[in-house]
Amino acid sequence: MLEFLQYEFMQNAFIAAVLVSVACGIVGTYVVVKKIVSISGGISHAAFGGIGLGYLIGINPVIAAIPFSILSAISIGLINKRIKVSEDAAIGILWTTGMALGVIFINLSPGFAPDLFSYLFGNILTVPESDLYLMLLLDLIILLVVFLFRREFLAISFDEEFSKAIGIRVEFLYLLLLCIVALSVVVLIKVVGVILVIALLSIPAAISNQYTSSINRVMIYSVLLGILLNISGLLLSYVFNLASGATIVIVLGIAFIISSIVKRYW
Repeated sequence: MLEFLQYEFMQNAFIAAVLVSVACGIVGTYVVVKKIVSISGGISHAAFGGIGLGYLIGINPVIAAIPFSILSAISIGLINKRIKVSEDAAIGILWTTGMALGVIFINLSPGFAPDLFSYLFGNILTVPESDLYLMLLLDLIILLVVFLFRREFLAISFDEEFSKAIGIRVEFLYLLLLCIVALSVVVLIKVVGVILVIALLSIPAAISNQYTSSINRVMIYSVLLGILLNISGLLLSYVFNLASGATIVIVLGIAFIISSIVKRYW
């Protein structure tokens, strides 16, 4: 395995695998516990609008996806909380609108979008060094927000009504939680793409949640499990010349199946 690390693109890929595992392990825990996996999927697909905007105005699509994803997350939260539209409807509206805007922006941009497939389905083997710094920055922001609001996030994840009754700003914290989900989506885009982001956000935390009820332990296990499975998928994709994002998700899916069988019968 170490011989692969002589190549710079493999070094970048390994670092990216670790960085995305931190984001998906920590934020994915709240996604699973609060049961907002579908919202995460909506945000990830809406982020495609930001990618298209990046192509249109000529900047890094990942950078353009940051404000777009955050605005999409806040919009989903506000539509759900204030307009009293059902959560499913809010997700569907932003999901389809974001994807449609992305297609239109790309259609309007001059020339051909050469890396478009990697933003849809991911390619960890092509992550540049500049994106690693961006991933690290977003990870640090996520860690800081979770550290500062960990008790409040825990409270609203289990009982919003009780949290509101004891004076916790439920709506603000809910929107803030969706914003760090949006940042996690941006971290994961280059690895598994907007189509497959939901797997990395949910599967490691879902596996970890089978073996402990402590949210702190779920986070730690999810990060470690994410690192192990992401690197395993990365190596398999390299050895067998497979699409890296899809391979990583398949590895995650197999791990979940095995874990569920072990948990049930042993």
